[in-house]
Amino acid sequence: MKTTELKALIARGGLDEKFAALRELPVSDPAVSAQRQRWHDAVSAFEENYGTDRDVSLFSVPGRSEIMGNHTDHQHGRVIAASITLDCIAVASKRDDSVIRIKSAGFPEDVVDFSKFRTPDETRFFKSDAIIAGVADGFRANGFNVGGYDAYTTSDVLGGSGLSSSAAFEDMVGNILSHFYNDGKVSATDIATISQYAENVFFGKPCGLMDQMACAWGGLITIDFMDPSHPVTEGLDFSLTNHGYSLCITATGGNHADLNEDYASVPAEMKAVAAEFSQPVLRAVSLDDIIGSAKSLRGKVGDRAILRAFHEKREDERVEKTVALLKKDDLDAFLRNILASGDSSYKYLQNVYTTKNVSEQGLSLALAVSESYLSDKRAAWRVHGGGFAGTIQAFVPNEHVEGYRRLLDSVFGEGACMVLRIRALGAVRVL
Repeated sequence: MKTTELKALIARGGLDEKFAALRELPVSDPAVSAQRQRWHDAVSAFEENYGTDRDVSLFSVPGRSEIMGNHTDHQHGRVIAASITLDCIAVASKRDDSVIRIKSAGFPEDVVDFSKFRTPDETRFFKSDAIIAGVADGFRANGFNVGGYDAYTTSDVLGGSGLSSSAAFEDMVGNILSHFYNDGKVSATDIATISQYAENVFFGKPCGLMDQMACAWGGLITIDFMDPSHPVTEGLDFSLTNHGYSLCITATGGNHADLNEDYASVPAEMKAVAAEFSQPVLRAVSLDDIIGSAKSLRGKVGDRAILRAFHEKREDERVEKTVALLKKDDLDAFLRNILASGDSSYKYLQNVYTTKNVSEQGLSLALAVSESYLSDKRAAWRVHGGGFAGTIQAFVPNEHVEGYRRLLDSVFGEGACMVLRIRALGAVRVL
């Protein structure tokens, strides 16, 4: 559809049902009109960058939230994750050459000729154009078609929030290629796997696959990383919305500086325990073996490593049990297991604050405030994502959401608590 026609369609509410579905809202909700304006502005921004009256399409990729399986994926464990109602959106138009141009709001334009940028280039590590080149190369390597396009993107998936703004962008590059040049038939799993390849090989960051998979799939999913090259992903037919709950993510404003060592210590210590049993990761080691060898392990790897191994083994089992409970639509058991997961992360994984700066414990404070308000309200709360700083997560009955939001905002600043829902739609073409 031409950009001028599309803006008129959006302005008169012609896409409101689609926008409402992306946000898991009724069409009558006032927030839908804000989305209408957002998409209208995005089309206008595309015109400013790439010209008027071009035929364009609209795309959306959600952010994601880790629900359970804290720091288990790098041990070939199990996780539960979900897409959320914050997203990266794009207005895009085909080109007739091998160039992909993407202008993201607030960032310089990326211009990639994928016929020339075909191999990893260390000078481009950690540059967004490397992601684009990597996704194009991954499409080629997997037998999919590639082609050029111009796109304007904007995202309300906040960077550094643990909600995977980078994975949403990576999946968006592949989402557009899938629909423009492969009839939309590239699977969510393929898009995610190719996005991970782009980040690992072209971008230079050794990330796992959970983020890209959750953004691409949509809904609530579980992933088993026993074979990390072929993870098994399953959608779960469980709706927090139908149960009258919202997912609240609170950004505590912690300082992320100098936390690389903290993050790296988690997989390193877990693998150190596994190595004592001649295994590369903990998946192949039993908890009984760890307990039986605890005395000798203490002198070799240290007590914290053993505690983190305890967390990984119990968390992996907890995910498996929780998946079975979700299939039975057992909300109360789900909430109990979320609390147990958070308790394990706090006590055994020990990723709620850094020992380098014990005076700053924003996550601990947010969890304490959440417990004081939610403990009698059939709710659950836990650390979110990698930990040490950043965000917490809470599952809150809708009748208590506003009070909870106001309380957390009063401690951490206006807008710190984001009220979200789990989005059924993953990486999609909207129009």
